[in-house]
Amino acid sequence: MILNYIFILFFILSFVAAILRFIVFGDVAIFTAMVNSMMEAAQNGFELAIYLTGTIALWLGILRVGEKAGMIRFISKLVNPFFIRIFPEIPSGHPVIGNIVMNFSANFLGLGNAATPLGLKAMQGLQELNPHKHKASNAQIMFLVLNTSGLTVIPITALAVLEKAGTENPGVIFLPIIIATFFSSMGGLIVMAIWQKINLLNRVILLYIGSMTVFIVGILYFFTKLSSDQVQQISTFAGNFIILLIVVVFISIAWKKKVNVYESFIDGAKEGFQISVKIIPYLVAILAAIALLKSSLILENIIVMFEYLFESLSLDTSFVPSLLTAFIRPLSGSGALATIQVMADQFGPDSFQTLLSSVMLGSTETTFYVLALYFGSVSIRNTRYAVAGGLIADLIGIIAAIMCAYLFFGDKV
Repeated sequence: MILNYIFILFFILSFVAAILRFIVFGDVAIFTAMVNSMMEAAQNGFELAIYLTGTIALWLGILRVGEKAGMIRFISKLVNPFFIRIFPEIPSGHPVIGNIVMNFSANFLGLGNAATPLGLKAMQGLQELNPHKHKASNAQIMFLVLNTSGLTVIPITALAVLEKAGTENPGVIFLPIIIATFFSSMGGLIVMAIWQKINLLNRVILLYIGSMTVFIVGILYFFTKLSSDQVQQISTFAGNFIILLIVVVFISIAWKKKVNVYESFIDGAKEGFQISVKIIPYLVAILAAIALLKSSLILENIIVMFEYLFESLSLDTSFVPSLLTAFIRPLSGSGALATIQVMADQFGPDSFQTLLSSVMLGSTETTFYVLALYFGSVSIRNTRYAVAGGLIADLIGIIAAIMCAYLFFGDKV
């Protein structure tokens, strides 16, 4: 339901902003720009769904092989004690737990292309358990909020875009991103636990979270001993190696169990094609609304207001320009990537603003896109409090990113 109101709000706010810009500045071209951006976004939504078809089909094919090999059920058993407590609606040992873990693992390693089809598969499994097919279940909301919180230890995209912007040492954002995204994920989990009345003080939950914390700290310690180039090389190698390892292990075990690997893969890939077709209208709708909001320049005007507010309170405003990334990131992944170059061009590739924007990029997710994509794949219209939960996790990530930036890059202010 809330997506419906947000969708309407984006259109109305954009139009009002354009009217004000026309009245104040006489900007006649704003309306043409908005219509063109809306039409282009609709076309991009269709093309994106087609582009995703191959990736989704590939990974759902691999997952089907993994299911036949018994690997998904094996993965489910490993984390079952933790998941049945934060996902009480999921029956103990249910295969969907394995799909959720696979999705979280892909995000954890910064493998966005692999994470999306794995997440769609998990969403389908949760929908089968959902008694109200057009209304999001608590389990689906918990899954998506944790998904959009973007927990990662290998921020490949952020490192790559910062290097492209000309930053001398892209690896400096590695530690701040991991800290910020950890707070975002923990914040999302706590907020959802309060909302869904889940007791996080359970001994099993604390044991799993504590183990994860120790693991992340260990990875942080390891990477802080490396140079920037080594961080990127090892990150890229580890991510791609793990992907290929998973594929080979699934296929090998399925072959050993005398599963027809090829036919199983084809069955899963067919399912991926059907999902891709189903999500087209949802992508077109949300991308068109977002494009209209961006082209109306309302986000830039909000940033000017923030800058004026902090100046009037005699507070430091160094972080304010980077709020452009914070506002755009939940709306558009490609738009957020572009803001890094904007910061680099305006303030310099090694500036506080550029580094902060990069940390924001790596510690948050494209919340509206993910919600539209995942809920669209199972035809859910009533998303309940999923948007609110996702945006709260984003806000925690943004605040953590700003604090980390002042801690690590404060000398650049």
